[in-house]
Amino acid sequence: MVYTLMHKNTPVVDMEIDDATGYIAKLQDVFDESHLPVGTVLFKTGIDRKALNDWWTGRSIPASRAGLDEALMSIGVSSPTLLLEKCYGLSLSDHYWICPKASGLAWEDVNFFHNDFSKDMGEILFGHEPRDRDRVSLMSPDNTSDGWLRKKWVIADGKCYLMKGGSGVFQQEPFNEVIASAIMRRLGIDHVTYTLSFDGSKPYSLCENFITPETELIPAWRVLQTQKQPNHISLRDHFFACCDTLGIPGVKNALDRMLTLDYIIANEDRHWNNFGLVRNAETLVWSGFAPVFDSGTSMWYDKRVGMKTECKPFRKTHAEQIKLVEDLSWFDIDALNGLKDEIIEILSSSEDVDQPRREAIAKAVTERAGHI
Repeated sequence: MVYTLMHKNTPVVDMEIDDATGYIAKLQDVFDESHLPVGTVLFKTGIDRKALNDWWTGRSIPASRAGLDEALMSIGVSSPTLLLEKCYGLSLSDHYWICPKASGLAWEDVNFFHNDFSKDMGEILFGHEPRDRDRVSLMSPDNTSDGWLRKKWVIADGKCYLMKGGSGVFQQEPFNEVIASAIMRRLGIDHVTYTLSFDGSKPYSLCENFITPETELIPAWRVLQTQKQPNHISLRDHFFACCDTLGIPGVKNALDRMLTLDYIIANEDRHWNNFGLVRNAETLVWSGFAPVFDSGTSMWYDKRVGMKTECKPFRKTHAEQIKLVEDLSWFDIDALNGLKDEIIEILSSSEDVDQPRREAIAKAVTERAGHI
């Protein structure tokens, strides 16, 4: 089927999507190259179908998502890529979507910022059977949510919140998000605020969507694809060069703060899609580094507290990565007074983290803060 890739109400490119796989089979007319997704215009050849496919399939739920196979089986869909067409590829992180040719649809008609969406897919992804298999609606931003933990979008008081679960015996990730929020609040690091929610005894983190109808999140990985990395340039310096070329302000200072947080909490999963940049979706003007989010895979969430852990994205160990931080003049250790007690209090509502583990986590985190 032929669709027009749209950026809000700006036509970008016509493309044919294969009905069997959900992949982009063919590109047709290009209307506005400046509005193509970041990182899909190759350095020498311009727009590239493979690069656009990488971006398009990257919008789908990853195969590693907990419970995904069972969810797809329950709705009779063979691949998460096929879910993209069911919601026009719409997301709550950016403003791209696919418009069926000659449909007459507009952004105002379909976007999830101004229009309600189905809760069916979110419930199915959380392991609940659909109430009516014959009337399941897949018009949902849950079809384009990233990450391996169970998650779904919910609406409360007219606002969109992302609800995300934990894993393993400790179910610790939701608590870690709240602890990371507390540390960043104390240190004045721009961040997404997480709170705790419970479904029975199961913990979940809740955070309000920080993207608006005017702005959009561009993952750092997409920015990294805008230039070819020279052999003599480090990955970090290459990232800085890409940001400089795009005119993104304040990246070095924000990155210093994020890497400092990641050292303190022993974050294991700051991959290139777990941080990003924000721009205006219409003017394409960049506002800067996104507030820090997704810090749950940290604090020895699935292992013995204090074990050495690997890290991302620039070095494999925190001891090496923290050396990349150029400026610590902003860091105020006194702002962390009482942090140990706050961590223990946050973890006290967990049925899966006992008191000795709570105290061990609080002690280890505060000690790592002291290393800074």
